[in-house]
Amino acid sequence: MNTPTLTTERLILRRFTEEDLSALFDIYRDEEVNTFLPWFPLQTLEEARAFYETRFASNYQREKGYDYAICLKEDNVPIGYVNVSMEESYDLGYGLRKEFWHRGIVTEACRAVVEQLRRDGIPYITATHDVQNPRSGEVMKKLGMRYQYSYEEQWQPKDRAVVFRMYQLNLDGDEDRVYRKYWNNSKVRFVEDI
Repeated sequence: MNTPTLTTERLILRRFTEEDLSALFDIYRDEEVNTFLPWFPLQTLEEARAFYETRFASNYQREKGYDYAICLKEDNVPIGYVNVSMEESYDLGYGLRKEFWHRGIVTEACRAVVEQLRRDGIPYITATHDVQNPRSGEVMKKLGMRYQYSYEEQWQPKDRAVVFRMYQLNLDGDEDRVYRKYWNNSKVRFVEDI
């Protein structure tokens, strides 16, 4: 099943729906929240609708996918998101409205998604964070992900050079596997002592 609903102690993780457009807009319009994301903050509800249709609705048509709205159980309104790309990187991404930061919500949501991935036989996940955003890396560490390497990329559409740290968690027991595409595609790449 594509994007099965998950629950944790505090959260409901479910698909975004058209009824969530206002909440989606609140997540993606905040400049601070979107500082380290590849896209620019949304400016209008119409942009939020287009973002929903291209980013979420189309993904929900796929056979398998993990594009979740993070909702508190008390009201089931999206306050953030967690997703995993179904490309070969199995890249984990997440974001949260800043008034909910520093409560362990993203870590709790990601742990539930990682367990679902494990049940579904996904072999590994990767995640990257801008070196200027170490808090994102702390989430990766709490999930048991291990730092592999750093690399520079010209990030689009913001068109700026960013150094990323790449973390990986192998879910199938193959501890020696390292996803190397980012390393191979970058002229600037190195391993930090972190």
